[in-house]
Amino acid sequence: MSNTLYITGAGVSAAGGIPTFRGEDGYWRIGSKNYTPMEMATRHMYQNCPEQFLAWYYHRFATYRDHGPNEVHHWLADKNLITQNIDGLDGKAGNQDYIAIHGRLDQMTQFHEQGDLVEKITTPWNDVDESHLTESLFEIFAIDNGAPAMYRSYKPFVLLFDEYYTDLYGITAAQQRMLEADKMVFMGTSFSVNITQMALDIARSMAIPIEVVDPEPTHVLHPDVSYHKMTAHEYVHMKG
Repeated sequence: MSNTLYITGAGVSAAGGIPTFRGEDGYWRIGSKNYTPMEMATRHMYQNCPEQFLAWYYHRFATYRDHGPNEVHHWLADKNLITQNIDGLDGKAGNQDYIAIHGRLDQMTQFHEQGDLVEKITTPWNDVDESHLTESLFEIFAIDNGAPAMYRSYKPFVLLFDEYYTDLYGITAAQQRMLEADKMVFMGTSFSVNITQMALDIARSMAIPIEVVDPEPTHVLHPDVSYHKMTAHEYVHMKG
């Protein structure tokens, strides 16, 4: 039986109205008045300027929390899947066993030391009062005295730029899926994050063939690669 591993990025969700990360309207192009996106989306910023971090996070991500899955998510619902996306749309489409390697928009955890396995709980985004945004977000994330407290406050369940992959995010399981794959299909990703480089390294070392699906596919160094210069939707229709 074929064991194809699909690794998806923001291009898969873009058709549903969710901006990609590095496109012209991307999340990482939109910072705050004083900080770049690379500075905002960090553990350091959350610890030291939680009001700015949470407001930025809420406006850049949480406003898309009610979007639904598109046909690509539904097509992937029964597939072996690792996604870089935090939108949770693969779960909404019915995939019960996918790995959200960068976390999930709809969840939060205790603010913890990296490496600890802590419980993931649903973030009550519907309780946010935009007319009192800072106070409302501080209440939801249990932040007192202007700073998050370790193991008392909460943090969005999202892997930040100055954090590293841990088993809370499924890194060991993701690596095992890569090692067991007989083909990898990369869909809608720019290959700009560590998880895709990890997958490529394993594919090369294990002689696993790969496919790259993207309207402007990134050239990758691999002896057995097929490029599909098309959107994920076009690829899904091609596959039938």
